[in-house]
Order: sequence, then structure tokens, then C-alpha cells
Amino acid sequence: MNDIDLTQPEYFINRELSLLQFQRRVLAQASNQNVPLLERLRFLCISSTNLDEFFQIRVAGLMHRAALESSSGSMENSTPEQILELIKGETHSLVEEQYRVLNEVLIPELASENVHFLKRTEWDEELAGWIRRHFTSQILPVLSPLGLDLAHPFPRVFNKSLNFIISLEGKDAFGRDSRIAIVHAPSSLPRLIRIPEKYAKGNAYVFLTSIIHTHISDLFPGMNVTGCYQFRVTRDSDLFIDEEESDDLMGTIKGELSSRRITDAVRLEVADNCTSEMSRFLLKKFKLKQDDLYTVNGPVNLNRLLEVVDNSNRPDLKYLPFTPGLPKRIRYEEDMFKAIQQGDILLFHPYESFAPIVNFLKQAAQDHKVLAIKMTLYRTGAASPLVDALVDAAKLGKEVTVVVELRARFDEAANIELASRLQDAGAHVVYGVVGYKTHAKMLLVVRREGKSLNRYVHLGTGNYHPGNARVYTDYSFMSGDKAIGEDVHKLFLQLTGLGKATKLKKLLQSPFTLHKRLIEMIQLEAENAIAGKPARIIAKVNSLVDSSIIQELYRASQAGVKIDLIIRGVCRLRPGMKGISENISVRSIVGRFLEHSRVYYFQNDDDPNVFCSSADLMERNLYRRVEACFPILDETLKKQIIKDGLMAYLSDNTDSWLLQSDGSYKRLNPVSSQKTNSIQIKLLHNLAAEL
Repeated sequence: MNDIDLTQPEYFINRELSLLQFQRRVLAQASNQNVPLLERLRFLCISSTNLDEFFQIRVAGLMHRAALESSSGSMENSTPEQILELIKGETHSLVEEQYRVLNEVLIPELASENVHFLKRTEWDEELAGWIRRHFTSQILPVLSPLGLDLAHPFPRVFNKSLNFIISLEGKDAFGRDSRIAIVHAPSSLPRLIRIPEKYAKGNAYVFLTSIIHTHISDLFPGMNVTGCYQFRVTRDSDLFIDEEESDDLMGTIKGELSSRRITDAVRLEVADNCTSEMSRFLLKKFKLKQDDLYTVNGPVNLNRLLEVVDNSNRPDLKYLPFTPGLPKRIRYEEDMFKAIQQGDILLFHPYESFAPIVNFLKQAAQDHKVLAIKMTLYRTGAASPLVDALVDAAKLGKEVTVVVELRARFDEAANIELASRLQDAGAHVVYGVVGYKTHAKMLLVVRREGKSLNRYVHLGTGNYHPGNARVYTDYSFMSGDKAIGEDVHKLFLQLTGLGKATKLKKLLQSPFTLHKRLIEMIQLEAENAIAGKPARIIAKVNSLVDSSIIQELYRASQAGVKIDLIIRGVCRLRPGMKGISENISVRSIVGRFLEHSRVYYFQNDDDPNVFCSSADLMERNLYRRVEACFPILDETLKKQIIKDGLMAYLSDNTDSWLLQSDGSYKRLNPVSSQKTNSIQIKLLHNLAAEL
């Protein structure tokens, strides 16, 4: 191996820029002619939502660190200010591309399909009359204009809310001559209004902003409105919880949630017709700099266009619907306990249904032989059948213990609500371990069978959310294996009780054994390669950030190990560097489904080790979270994962983007006008045929 210091910054890609590269790959789907038109609009909205979160968390964190003048870490020579300058330039370019795709690509193509967004210049007299009546009856009553003067200071503008800044001339009834007013559009108002077919043919919509602009004078009778400009501010949304000072985690989080809407501003978006004077005024009020201003040619919140996708009556412009399949054993055996007794079960969502997991818990809740149920909940959704089953089990007198992660970002309020509901039903609810998020996906059922107590487990790479299981690719694993059941039992003891970490027989866990064992398995592949034995590593994760893992992969590459990484989002590793990472390839798959499964494959001298996990290769997953990583020991299931979960993705030439050594991505096969099947569509067909 080359004697190279692999800790140097030049061997790592900037994390924030890598994340923005992912947003570009998502946005590229909006121009992909192989994707149905309304689904392309959905990808545009997803890129907008992702960018919002990027500002709320990543940019907000950098701005906070810049304010404290702290360094940005051992592998970044740049200061937070320098990183901010770098990513803001990239972000301005990304935002411009979003609106270019909207205005020059999607809107014209939607119009050709008789889906229209009507500008004010396109309203005829009859439509204008209907809009006038709609404004008067449905919009005007809920608007509250706020004129700015000594008695009316600049209002609190909530995070990501739609607002208008108005310039005025003249005096009002009290003789006031305030020249500026603010109008907030309540979230109860739809941002897109569907036009009745009587007034516009096809599917026609008008933006709420256009209606308010047209009739803004009605809010200021007798005054001369000289300008009306929409704007939106994005705020820091990362919760700060001092767990050492708090004696009530739920109460503390509730308090933090109430202030999330009015935290420090990190971005200001304004319409492109907004005057420089008004922009400077808003920047000053929000304590932002000029490069925090984003001028957009369209609605300030692109995500609101999802209303068109979700409520459309044009199924021909969407992906074809599909019904997830079921393995034969479950299809012909309704009793989930009997099915699991016959051997381990592996489900590949969304190609295979999430219903067996729901049925398993429902049956456990009603089964008089079941004595105890333990489960972790991270993201479950507002109306979860799994939570319903836990409530039923608790009411029936079973011992129900639930570890609810209250700090699941942007799901804190929902998790507080379901925790309260479970407690009211009689379940034992705990919030994990102070300082460590509980991210493991585990379900343990204890059942009396004859004279013994047997354990049944479910472990997953994704959340206990039936809705997500239809759009996220994830693995579910169900087993009655004694050793695995004991391991899961020990993990729950750690989460709910006190004591030293005990040795597990088959599972790996963060923050104790997972990182160490991954390093050992990478090093073993390197040793095998040097000895002339078969050596290969394949990993499929959402993110690769951890520096020590990256350095070991570099060393393994230098030793001759062939390494294939399938990483959807952030990747800080640089592939293809001469003498360092020539044996490493990195690809990102962006398609119909969100790639979310985490799979680790080590060839191990042709005796492969295959693991599935809830953990990505990030510092937070490996050191600051409770994660579970479980081996696939059944040879049939192992081959199934290798074939469908790894090799199929490595053979894709449609949805793949290859990471270059300079940190940029190139599509493996540029989109053409010829219709082609993505690997995800092929998996749908292939698995359906097998099932």
C-alpha cells in the first residue's frame, strides 16, 4: 500500500456540497422524459422540500457555528463562513434551475396535456368575475393586514409561511401614513385554486398569490397600493435539548416545538418583482445578508404544487399503480407465528407488502398466549395500525413496552401524541437513552408455547410506517431464532433499564460493536486480497460520511479489494483516485422509490457475510444512536438479497449516477426520448413473476 496520510482534507468531499449534489439528482428527474409528467412535478416538489430542510438544519447549524467563530472539524480546513459562502453559491444556482425547470419545461408540457396554471393576463372577464367572488367569500374574511407604525411593529413571521409585503401611499381614516404593510396568508388557505370547468377547460389552476395580488387593494380602502410582493422566510428548525438540565424530556421538547416557528432566520425568498428597497428592508428585519436572499420567478414555496399531483384526475400522467406481493409461505399461512416457525422471513418493500408486519402485531395483540410485546417507534405516521395494535394489547392486559424516540426530526409532535396515547392505554413508554437517539427498528413478542417462553422478532431497515413502506425500499426480517431473540431482548433491557452492555451472539449494535466490526470486516477483505483470496465489498446505504470507515475503504482498495458502493445521498469518499481508490465505484440510484435499505456484503473468501441494518455509515449512526444490524444467515434469503438488493442495482444503466473523483456525478446513461425501464420497475416485474 502507498504510505499516504488518508486523513487529509483532499481525500474527502465536502458534506454540504455532496448533499446539494443529491438535490440536483432529484431535480434532474423533473426533466426526465422517461418519468410520467405529474411524477416529474412531484420530483420538483421533493427537491424544494429537501432544500428547505437543508436550510433549516445544515445551513442553520453552519450559521450558528460561524456566529460563534468555531472551527468546522478536523477534516475541513475551511471555516464555517467559507463553507457557507461555497454552498450559498451552489444553492443560488440550484434554485435558479428549479424555477427554470418549472417555467420552461413542466408548465409548457403540462399545458400540452391540458393542465394549466393561469396567469392574471390569461383571465377573461368571466373567469375574473368568478375569481373576484371567490376572493370576497373565501379569502378576504381570513386575511389580516398589518400596517407598520409605532403601534404596529414588524410582526412575527412564521417559518416557511406565505406572506406579502405591501407598499402604500396616502393616509388612512386615522391620519396615519404608514407606507408598508404585511399580509399573512394563513395555512388554511389552499395555495392553488382549482377553476370550475365552466370557466376554464381541462384542469386549470390559479395561484393564491395571483388572486391576492389582484385584489390586494380591497384590504386597504382609500389607500394607493404601489407594490405587492410575496416572500417567505426559512428559520432554524434544529431543536436544542439540554438533556442534562432537563428532568422532563417530553415537556422540554414541547416547549422547544412551540418556538420553532420563530427561531433565527436563515433564508429569505422573494418574488422576482420585489424592489431592491423592499428586499433590503426585509433582510434587515430578519438580520440576514444579501447572499441569504433568493429571488424566484414563481411561487415562493414550490412544494405547494404537490396539490396538483395528489388531487389530479389524470392517472395517465402518473406511475402505473401496483400491488405489493407476498411470499408463498405467508400467502398460504395466515397465522404469522406458524409462518415464522417454518423459518426466517425476509420482505423487500415496497415490492413486497408491509401487511405481514401489521398482521403479526395485530395477531400478537389478540393472542392469549402472548405475554409481552416490546417495540421501538421512530416514525410511524399519524394514524398507525401498529399503534392501534399496541393500544389493544395494553388494554387486554399484556405487558407492552414501547421505546418512543421523541427527537425524530420533524416528527416530534406526532411522537409526543402517540406516546401519550400509549401511556393512557396502560403501556410502559420510555424515551430511550439520554444523549442517544433510538433509531433501531425492533419488535419483540414473547409467547408461551407449552412449558417454554419463545421469542419472535421483527427487525427492519426502515420505519414502522405502512405509508413509507409503499414508497421507500427497505427490508423486513422476521425470525424465531433463539439467539436473535435473546439479542433483541438484551437490547431492550439496555433501552429501558440500566446496566453494562452485554455481549450479543448474532446482532451488531451502535454505539458499541457495529463500527468496530465493520472495520474488522473491511480489514479482513484487505488481508484476503493481499493473500490472493477472493475479496469484495458491496454496501448499499443512504449516506457515507464517517472518516474512519472511508479511510479503511481506501486502504482496502489499495490492497486490491473491489468495492462497489450504492449510496443514494451524501458520500464524502472520492472514488477513482490513482493509487488510493481506483478499485472503488460509487453510484446513486434515483427513481420511483426512495432507496432507503442498508445492506452490507463482505465476500469473506467466498463465504459471504451479509447484514441488514437501520444504520447508515455516518458518525451519528455509529456513535450517537442506538442502531441494530442483523445478519442474514439463511442461504436462500442471503442469495435473494445479493441478487435483488445488490447485484440488480449494480447492473442498472438507467437510474444510476456515477460519482466522479472531483465530487461531481454523471448519469450512467443520459436520458433519451426512448422509453426505458428503471431497475426499480424491473424489480417490480421480476419479483411479481417470482411471487
